[in-house]
Amino acid sequence: MIEAAHITKWYGPTLAVDDLSFSIPKGKIVGFLGPNGAGKSTTLRILTGYLPPTAGTATVAGHNVTKAAESARAAVGYMPENNPLYLEMRVEEFLQFRAKLFRLDKKTTSERIDTVCDRCGLSQLRRRVIGHLSKGNRQRVGLAQALLHNPKVLILDEPTAGLDPIQIVEIRKFLEELRNDHAILLSSHILAEIEKVADRIMIIRKGKMIADGTVDDLRGKAKGGSRVTVETQAEPSAVKSKLEKVAGVARVETSSAAGWCRAEITPKGEGDVREKVLAAVTAESWPTRGVGQRQVSLEDYYMQVFREMDEAEHKKEAKAT
Repeated sequence: MIEAAHITKWYGPTLAVDDLSFSIPKGKIVGFLGPNGAGKSTTLRILTGYLPPTAGTATVAGHNVTKAAESARAAVGYMPENNPLYLEMRVEEFLQFRAKLFRLDKKTTSERIDTVCDRCGLSQLRRRVIGHLSKGNRQRVGLAQALLHNPKVLILDEPTAGLDPIQIVEIRKFLEELRNDHAILLSSHILAEIEKVADRIMIIRKGKMIADGTVDDLRGKAKGGSRVTVETQAEPSAVKSKLEKVAGVARVETSSAAGWCRAEITPKGEGDVREKVLAAVTAESWPTRGVGQRQVSLEDYYMQVFREMDEAEHKKEAKAT
């Protein structure tokens, strides 16, 4: 449904997208991750026909986004990050306007507006002025317009931004319902949500693909199969210094709140260092209220990969100077 082959985009001397290739079949939700400036939005704009690639090709539902731009756009439901809406319009009026742009006939327009308003939780808001809606409900309007023409492909950029926890769960369930009939590319900074809904994750950095796999695949690549946590009443710097000397500990990160220090320990291998950690804090007579263990998350893998790449780049720069 979505095919990208060596797509590259230059803005003058700046390389925004660097030789990206990937495919997304029908029935799959793929999370698209990367820091600000990584090239995510540029990639999405190329796939939706808003920007031409400098090199490479992209097809959507079999239509080349450059050579058959009109057909490609008709196959895509796009919700951009800034979710541009006509705030002076009522919800129903805006959806009717969008339906005309999609060239839907009157009967289909009525049916599709009923459908998307029901599925996006807008049935009671159809006569409301968009500018009077909360940010969360404006997100719902953006999602409704993306679904209006029943596209084969959905490209959603930060669809849960501004939603409360209950609304986020509803959108997650909604995406699960949509997966069978669509190919969905989902970009978000909320890694925990991506982890729950995506079948596959793609991560880019400086326009280049650095990881592509299932959530389990990526979590399995993280160093240390779990993280050990301990909460103790001591200065974070002292806790960090003490625990970094414990055998089998690779890294210690600390934070503090209400006089308690929380340390998260990454083991060097798969060994269990909880007993050694407990012995270390006990030896200092620090009040301690718990030692626990949690499994590696997608966020752990994400942070580890970027930290290691940043460290490698700093070392390379230091050698060059």
